[in-house]
Amino acid sequence: MSSPPLDADPLGTPFVLDGLAAPTSAHYSPFTGFRTLFYKEALRFWKVSFQTVGAPVLTAMLYLLIFAHVLQSRIQVFQGVSYTAFLVPGLVMMSMLQNAFANSVSSLIQSKVSGNLVFILLPPLTHWEIFLAYVLAAMLRAFVVGAGVLAVTAWFALPHWTAPLWVVVFGLASSAVMGTLGLIAGIWAEKFDQVAAFQNFVIMPATFLSGVFYSVSSLPPFWQAVSHFNPFFYMIDGFRYGFFGASDVPPWVSLGIVVATLLACSTLALRLLQSGYKLRP
Repeated sequence: MSSPPLDADPLGTPFVLDGLAAPTSAHYSPFTGFRTLFYKEALRFWKVSFQTVGAPVLTAMLYLLIFAHVLQSRIQVFQGVSYTAFLVPGLVMMSMLQNAFANSVSSLIQSKVSGNLVFILLPPLTHWEIFLAYVLAAMLRAFVVGAGVLAVTAWFALPHWTAPLWVVVFGLASSAVMGTLGLIAGIWAEKFDQVAAFQNFVIMPATFLSGVFYSVSSLPPFWQAVSHFNPFFYMIDGFRYGFFGASDVPPWVSLGIVVATLLACSTLALRLLQSGYKLRP
């Protein structure tokens, strides 16, 4: 029996091609592509959580043990706050930032190198859907790692929760910035060496020089001024404010700079995705 013609659908019945029913609009959701890509990105890091979550938690714990042992009795940054407790929010945020960046950039560059990027570009996904899937998956990994670091370091020094809303706000905004930066770096890079260079010469110095292990106010005036040009400083400082109610910069100022950075990075990333820069031949 021959198949019905593809244009014969006066009553809205499913089209048939070689005996198979093709999906109709009743089964299509505009968010199906986004959900599928987000699920793929989240599953990608969760399937190797021993490496993507366990390793950063262990690294943060080692930082805490070493720095707290050496400097605990010599430094007190905030009144009534031990140096070990001061370190905890910085280590949590540093781990979140580095892993949010790593999630986006590693996924995209692996897709490029292995040649399976075409399976993301061929489906009818908008640039917004691709952007949100990658960034939200990066944020999810950042929060999983951050929760793990906080749970482990809390055994050594349980920080205060003076303003928990600020903790959540800065955690969300900062991880979104890093997920977006990872997306930009992944679009720009064509091989793993370029990703490693971006991470080693931009991301790592910016995070380590953002006040994770010290207060910027303790630096000489020149280096204080230099630190204020580092957007990562405002992420760390605002996040720490949520724990202790004390910071080097007012939290609203820090939030404004972080949000402005997020808007600038998002605009660039969306523009690159929309144009297909280094993604389409």
